[in-house]
Amino acid sequence: MTYSYKTRGTCSRQITIELNDDQTIKSVSFLGGCNGNLQGISALVKGKKIDEVINTLKGIDCNMRGTSCPDQLARALEQIKEEL
Repeated sequence: MTYSYKTRGTCSRQITIELNDDQTIKSVSFLGGCNGNLQGISALVKGKKIDEVINTLKGIDCNMRGTSCPDQLARALEQIKEEL
């Protein structure tokens, strides 16, 4: 399944997440933001379970914004998890 999440407080504007049937991440793409860093995050989370990514990325802060692109990915995954 594919999900879209509108980010808040970050340079990226949207995250698109595709999950496998076993709730592992098939792919992640960001709209906007720091292209190289976000490609790196996407590559690192591929194949990981939702909970593992949430536990790793939740709470990461970017420049005192109270959130970051990795944190927004964790929040998106939390929202998806509630819907499953």
